[in-house]
Parts: sequence; structure tokens; C-alpha cells
Amino acid sequence: MFSCQRFQIGDKQLHRSGELFVIAEIGLAHEGSLGMAFSMVDAAASAGVDAVKFQTHLAEHEGTSREKFRVPVFPQDATRSDYWRRTAFTLDQWMKLAEHARSRGVLFMSSPFSSQAVQWLSQCEVPAWKLASGELTNYPMIEEMCQTGKPILLSSGMSSWQELDETIAFIEQNGGAYGVFQCTSSYPCPPRQWGLNVIDQMRERYDCPIGLSDHSGTVVPSLAAIARGATMFEVHMTFSKRQFGPDSKSSLTVDELAQLVGSARMLSLAMAHPVDKDLVASQSGELRALFTKSIVAARSLPQGHELARGDLAFKKPGDGISAKHFQTLVGKRLNRDVPADHLFAVDDIQE
Repeated sequence: MFSCQRFQIGDKQLHRSGELFVIAEIGLAHEGSLGMAFSMVDAAASAGVDAVKFQTHLAEHEGTSREKFRVPVFPQDATRSDYWRRTAFTLDQWMKLAEHARSRGVLFMSSPFSSQAVQWLSQCEVPAWKLASGELTNYPMIEEMCQTGKPILLSSGMSSWQELDETIAFIEQNGGAYGVFQCTSSYPCPPRQWGLNVIDQMRERYDCPIGLSDHSGTVVPSLAAIARGATMFEVHMTFSKRQFGPDSKSSLTVDELAQLVGSARMLSLAMAHPVDKDLVASQSGELRALFTKSIVAARSLPQGHELARGDLAFKKPGDGISAKHFQTLVGKRLNRDVPADHLFAVDDIQE
């Protein structure tokens, strides 16, 4: 039904199943401090992520006076617009932040929440767009994104299947490339709401890269998502879960982020290289001889002796008659005298 099998972000080739793409969501955790934003980019880069992502809110272009706080935890901000203004950067500051990210070897991304923000971020040369789930019906802004020729990564936290289908169809009609993230808009997100099953459904429904945008504050769901075929994930990061802000408890610390990135890349590599069980077994001859058991004489036995179950013992190495064939020896007679611990061979046994 829908098809956008592959596209490139920076030097990363994103496929339905392929190279892993890791985004550290910094969002507004910088609290309006450009220095804090720079230091968070540095920390994310040290953790090994592919991209850092912020949020570009421009109060006068985004909301009205009726806009309410999601979480009213900001004592210095009387309104949501006050919050956007206090934490906002100028275009020049955004461009410096983008350049700093690139200097640290990570891609710079930011979710726009207005057409003006799209224009600003275009000047910052973002390599792709991350569309917040609340913006999936903002078709005018999506159309502008498509016109840039850059791929769009969609969060789906507040969207039904129909709404997601319609948005993807609109992107395809406008010639855009896209990937889709399973996302639950709950902060922090409990295990019962991770929606890992949705990743499977997305992979069946959309022929495009699939990811997880996680708000759990743990490393578990991202790793589970990769094991289910996701090739992208996004997690919030913080310097401390005690840090001020509505997303701190939903975030990973820098150490947790580094642990997740390392584990995720190992898991992704493993997922990309399925093992042929029979081939592995066929290549383990020396190990099989070391660790498996052969049939040996439990004690010294004379020529002509009729073997009973008690005459047989089972010991390493496994380069004799395998222990699994013990029943075929019971009742057979010996061609020769054998000492204790003798590994039985076919020519020891009378036909």
C-alpha cells in the first residue's frame, strides 16, 4: 500500500531493514541556555549517537494565547508562550548550534512547529525532518518539508492508523521520503504502553524504515524494538534525572545513553547476520570432539564377551562411537580384549 524503502540521512543509508540510526532527543532540556545546549551535544556525541535533535518553537508563529501547558512545572512562566520565548534561540544561535553538532561528528536535527521554523531550520541545513506527532495533520508545513527534498521521520504518538495513512499518502503525493516511529505520548511511558506490537504492524503496513521514539527513561524498549526489526530509535537524554524539566524522568543519562548505543549496535549487527544452525554445527568438529561423549569400556573386557549395559561408560573425547548409539552395542560380542576406558570402534564388534 505504502512504499518508501530506503533513503539517506547524512552518510547513513536508512532501509526497511539495515543500518541503525540513533537520535538523542535533547528537546528543550537546555532551558534556553546555548552553553547548556552545546554541552549536551558534546555529551551525546561522546555516547556515540548519529544525530542530536532539538525542538524549534517560535511563540508568535506557533500558538495563541489559548495554548495550555502540557505540564505546568515552570514557576517563572505564566503562559506557554512565555515558556517558548524564554527557551528560544535566535536564527544565528540555531546556526551556531548546528555547526557545533557537525563539528562533533553528529547530525543536527530539530522538530519544527511552524512554517517559520521550517524556514529557519532549512538555513541550518538539517539533513532530515522529524515531525512531532501533534503536527501530523499540519499539511501546509508538511508540504513545505517535502519541497525541501529531505526525508521526513514521523512520530505517531497521537495518531490513529487512518490519520497516519492519510499523512503518509500526502507525503507520497508530494514526492517525499519518510520513516515512521512508534511512539506513545506518555511521560514517562510505562511498559504496558510501549506498544512494541505496533512496530510489527508498522513493518507490515509501511514499506519504509521503522523506529521507536521512546519516553520510558530506560534502555529496554529500544533494544526490544531493534529485536523486532526497528532500524531507528530516538531517546530523550539528560545530565541527571533530577534535572529540572518535564522530560527528565523520561530521559536517559549520558552513561545510560552510551550503554544503550553500544548494546544497540551489537544487537543490530547480530540481527543483520542470521546464523545457520546446521552450518555452525558442521564447522564445530574439533569442539564437538572435545565436549561430546564416546562409548568406552567401563572395565577390562575379554574377547568374545557379550556387552551388557553395565559394560558401557560414556566419556570424552567424542571422536569414538557417539554415546547416542549405546543401544546398538548392547548384546554384541567383542572381537578382541579391550582395556578399561577403551573407546569402542566399529571393528571391535563382531557382526
